[in-house]
Amino acid sequence: MSNPPETSTELLERLQHQVALFARRAEQTRLGGVGRARNSMDRAAYLLLNRLDHEGPMGVKALAEAMGIDSSTVTRQVAPLVDTGLVKRTSHPEDGRAVVLALSPRGRGRLEEVRTSRRQLMAEVTEDWSPQEREVFTDLLVRFNSALADWHAGLREDTESSPVGRGA
Repeated sequence: MSNPPETSTELLERLQHQVALFARRAEQTRLGGVGRARNSMDRAAYLLLNRLDHEGPMGVKALAEAMGIDSSTVTRQVAPLVDTGLVKRTSHPEDGRAVVLALSPRGRGRLEEVRTSRRQLMAEVTEDWSPQEREVFTDLLVRFNSALADWHAGLREDTESSPVGRGA
């Protein structure tokens, strides 16, 4: 006889537990990779560089909005990237007074090293998975991350629209 299906509560409990384990393991490895680039770039730096690589130069406010964080956080996270030459500050092409952030050639090279290392890690961790299993997992992870981002965006909107959230 087969096991009875899990109740919603049991399944959601398993899901939240697995997400917590995933978050801990991701932090333990810092979603590093293999080889020389392993654990050599923190999550915030990786996400900022990746966004600039995919979307091109942008101002702090646009970068913050794209990442779903506030401008002061972006400013704080970008400072060491500028100091180490991974990101450069340049004038906005249409408004010379405005500053935009751009991935430097050094930043692009470093990002590619880290991506290569992380791809290798993902290949090793999932080496006994079929291509279809990798695709399904990736699709579900994208869906999960999108749902979380939407939920957080709604939470921010609710907070901003409430009298308490506006500091009234």
